[in-house]
Amino acid sequence: MEQKIEKAQLDVVKAKAKYDAALATLKDLMDKRDGLKRDELIAAIMKSDKSYDQILQFIQPTDQEKG
Repeated sequence: MEQKIEKAQLDVVKAKAKYDAALATLKDLMDKRDGLKRDELIAAIMKSDKSYDQILQFIQPTDQEKG
């Protein structure tokens, strides 16, 4: 019985390590994706003929949308 418990514990430790590695990879990839999106958005804003205030007015919710 003890050997089965030890094996089960080892399996859990291995599974957690694999999960943690997969989670770290996922976080890294999502951070990179978000960075690319930010860069793309900034480039689009820089190319735009709209003013800063016009862009903010467009993307910020109005009072009606807020509540």
